[in-house]
Amino acid sequence: MADLKKEPFEKLNPNGRVPAITDPNTNITLWESGAIIEYLIDTYDLSAALTYTSSPERYQVKQWLHFQMSGQGPYYGQAAWFTKFHSEKVDSAVERYLEQIKRVLYVLDKHLQGRTWLVGDKCTFADLSFVTWDLAIPWIFGDRVGELEIEKKYPNYFAWNKRLMERPSVQKIVKDKQAASGH
Repeated sequence: MADLKKEPFEKLNPNGRVPAITDPNTNITLWESGAIIEYLIDTYDLSAALTYTSSPERYQVKQWLHFQMSGQGPYYGQAAWFTKFHSEKVDSAVERYLEQIKRVLYVLDKHLQGRTWLVGDKCTFADLSFVTWDLAIPWIFGDRVGELEIEKKYPNYFAWNKRLMERPSVQKIVKDKQAASGH
């Protein structure tokens, strides 16, 4: 990760963090996950397979993407930092961020009651935007993952997440990630 804070990566992203892309078809360089996702959808999802083109669904999909970026990503990331990487054990920080993960799970679970997907009748980029951090929950919580009782306390979230994990595209990502990490 240290290589991200120097050239040539810093030329792509002055913030020195992932993700960043350069699209060889358009030569645009973007960083920040939300901007990248919206660009990819606008540029390549011409049939609107993963989005909606009319109101209110179009904006509701964006709402959930923004919740992922502002609610899930930062809290899960900080939980990972304080449980896995921080040089000191700061119990209050660990507990705060683990509680925030539970809050995010609650928000998703409550919204998903009676629904198959976050918005409308199909899986959208908003649903898929949650996958990466959701895959990290067992790693973040480690031995404490059982405390979450996800299937019992968040049954709507659990069923939704299961549907996401059964998608061939998500299974491919999981397989590729495991191959890249040697697990």
